Amino acid sequence: MLLFNNAPPSLIKPVLHFTSSLALSPRAVPHPVNKIPLFHSLRIFRTFAAMSETNSASDSTPDHISGTWYSVPGLRLRDHRFTVPLDYSIDRNASPKISVFAREVVSVSLASFGGKIWISLLPVSIAKLIFGSDIQRGTGLSAPLTPSSMSQLDSAEEVAEYLKYFRADNIVNDAEFIRVCLVPEAGPWTVLGQSYGGFCSVTYLSFAPQGLKQVLLTGGIPPIGNGCTADSVYSACYAQVIHQNEKYYKRFPQDVEIVHEVVKYLAESEGGGVLLPSGGLLTPRGLQTLGLSGLGSSSGFERLHYMFERVWDPVIVPGFRKQISYYFLNAFENWLDFDTNPLYALLHESIYCQGDSSRWSAQRIRTENGSKFDAIRAVKEGRPVFFTGEMVFPWMFEEVHALRKFKDAAHLLAEKKDWPPLYDIAVLNNNKVPVAAAVYYEDMYANFKLAMETASQIAGIRLWITNEYMHSGLRDGGGQVLDHLLGMLNGRKPLF
Repeated sequence: MLLFNNAPPSLIKPVLHFTSSLALSPRAVPHPVNKIPLFHSLRIFRTFAAMSETNSASDSTPDHISGTWYSVPGLRLRDHRFTVPLDYSIDRNASPKISVFAREVVSVSLASFGGKIWISLLPVSIAKLIFGSDIQRGTGLSAPLTPSSMSQLDSAEEVAEYLKYFRADNIVNDAEFIRVCLVPEAGPWTVLGQSYGGFCSVTYLSFAPQGLKQVLLTGGIPPIGNGCTADSVYSACYAQVIHQNEKYYKRFPQDVEIVHEVVKYLAESEGGGVLLPSGGLLTPRGLQTLGLSGLGSSSGFERLHYMFERVWDPVIVPGFRKQISYYFLNAFENWLDFDTNPLYALLHESIYCQGDSSRWSAQRIRTENGSKFDAIRAVKEGRPVFFTGEMVFPWMFEEVHALRKFKDAAHLLAEKKDWPPLYDIAVLNNNKVPVAAAVYYEDMYANFKLAMETASQIAGIRLWITNEYMHSGLRDGGGQVLDHLLGMLNGRKPLF
């Protein structure tokens, strides 16, 4: 989610242009240098009259530590760390605290002209400066939850109890905490929410609309019904996943046989799979999870195909048994990225829950689809093996090495019923904040039909419905997408 006000197009466009070269996590292919989560991002920018760079110490409070200014070409930077409550529902002094990270970015080229200050809530690496993750607690430098950091919790019950505070409601609370600290006179800011950032933005509209000037959504309009909407999400998404599989094999028909060979090899291997570099196990059903990153973005088909081009080691000794290459096994684990991002697997289905449990919805709906996603049966019947999409299954916590220690916690979270509300339909029905949304017609992650149902509940929302982009539209054509949405809000795009 990005927050900004009055940012000139000349500054906005370059920021988004560079996102097209970045890898996504987990909905993405591996990047040779950095794994940079973009599609679940809550990224925030704010522009206002340039402040003095000499007042770092005076900007700091016990809950807000401002760093010193430093430089990279064309930019002046300053890091911020905020001490925020883990649980906003109780007295702030009684709640445990976590640290949320933000980076302030000043364009040097504009500073001499009374330029603008951008507040960018991003991770630490300079390579990720403009394009990185977000203020999302549990990620980046904001109290990151990794297999190693969560090992400090002694039991599955403690893990589940701790993780319940890392959903959209508290992400919005953190954003409001930071807005009041950083924005002069605590004025409102504009939100750009991509994918899960869009979900959080609709939560923001529901519970803190006073902090918002405008909202831009790209591929991120959530289902907002009461209870758990995961079943309706997966029922709709499985149909789109099948469609994407059909398109993939139409583009690369030779891959039908290649995938068949790999599935047979895995099924016939000892233990029903092949050991991965991390110690996990690659099984036929695990292989199918490559669709999470490979089927839903503009370049995903090609990346997936090129990965299968190198699935086998060459046989350099006559008579030696063909085997899956280390290249492929390593690439498979990089695509899933659970070794550094277990939070995604643990909390994914909970993002659809309000007052009810998900009960492993993706697995249940997959079973209802019968043999369509049965890889071994597809091989026997000569059908293409369908990859799955944005789904987390309980068996992942057995086969993925980094997730094994969280198996019991995952089951507790899947059965948890008392999730607090994430949306207020009455408030959305009376929304007064200008909202513009890019809705991607063939989006595999944010289903078009469900997005339209929610849009009908947000008063005043303006929709740009397009099949020109996939879910990766902001990465692939950020300047054009943002220009179009801003034009809808500032009068450059007509109402009819």
